[in-house]
Amino acid sequence: MEERAMIEPASYDDPRLKELIAVLIDWINDELASQRIIVKDIEEDLYDGQVLQKLLEKLTEKRLDVVEVTQSEEGQKQKLHTIIECANRVLGLPKWGQQKWNVQSIHEKNIVSIIHLLVALARHFRAPVRLPENVVVKVVVVQKRDGILHPRTVQEELTSTYDDLGMRVERDAFDTLFDHAPDKLQVVKKSLMTFVNKHLNKINLEVTDLDNQTLQFQDGIYLVLLMGLLEGYFVPLYSFFPTPSNFDQKVHNVSFAFILMQDAGLPKPKARPEDLVNADLKSTLRVLYNLFTKYKDT
Repeated sequence: MEERAMIEPASYDDPRLKELIAVLIDWINDELASQRIIVKDIEEDLYDGQVLQKLLEKLTEKRLDVVEVTQSEEGQKQKLHTIIECANRVLGLPKWGQQKWNVQSIHEKNIVSIIHLLVALARHFRAPVRLPENVVVKVVVVQKRDGILHPRTVQEELTSTYDDLGMRVERDAFDTLFDHAPDKLQVVKKSLMTFVNKHLNKINLEVTDLDNQTLQFQDGIYLVLLMGLLEGYFVPLYSFFPTPSNFDQKVHNVSFAFILMQDAGLPKPKARPEDLVNADLKSTLRVLYNLFTKYKDT
């Protein structure tokens, strides 16, 4: 059974869709400015994998093992396969999962698939852009069964509602502290630092700078070691990166620390590992506060 999807022509006039496409194009062009790559059309400029390759290499700081330029359809699809495989791995998506993009849809210039992939990458890498929220378009899905075309129209959500951190989260005590009580926030930060140092000092480590303490947690090492200290076990060095050299290794470390937290009975952190790696203060404080609440008397 063959299936194609395309945005209903009237949806192209939606100002929110136009804004989303413009923001994504500006973001790509900013990322790739040093390589003199200029994207003008999101469908025509991304389908062959050339720009997606450069974007992914820039975001991950890793070279992809692909042919630089290929004109043949087969070569382009092979290249896209490698790129999408890498993107899905970076995004933490299962190989067997049904994703909103694939080699065929990207190569066929399916703008819905291309936008889904770009939005996912922008969210994951904390792109310094504000994506318009709640962008929904009408998509015509055509299935070919027994030689007959069967069209149907569906609503496709391209972006949802997110807070300034790019996450779907309910407001909590930290939102209130940040927004309305900066003096109390300083007290909380000091208490958390005292708590953290009480344990890290046991292995001659210390959080020193109150305002930049997030930088000391962004590679995940202190969090992993802290969990070992709080739970009373030694964390084998082979289970994390003691000297992480890139974004992915730092994300691995923070993700591993989150697993240790959940193994210890703590709820799954609201923050994403990427938020801590990007030194987001509110996300880091949320994680430390959860530890403080459970272990403050130990």
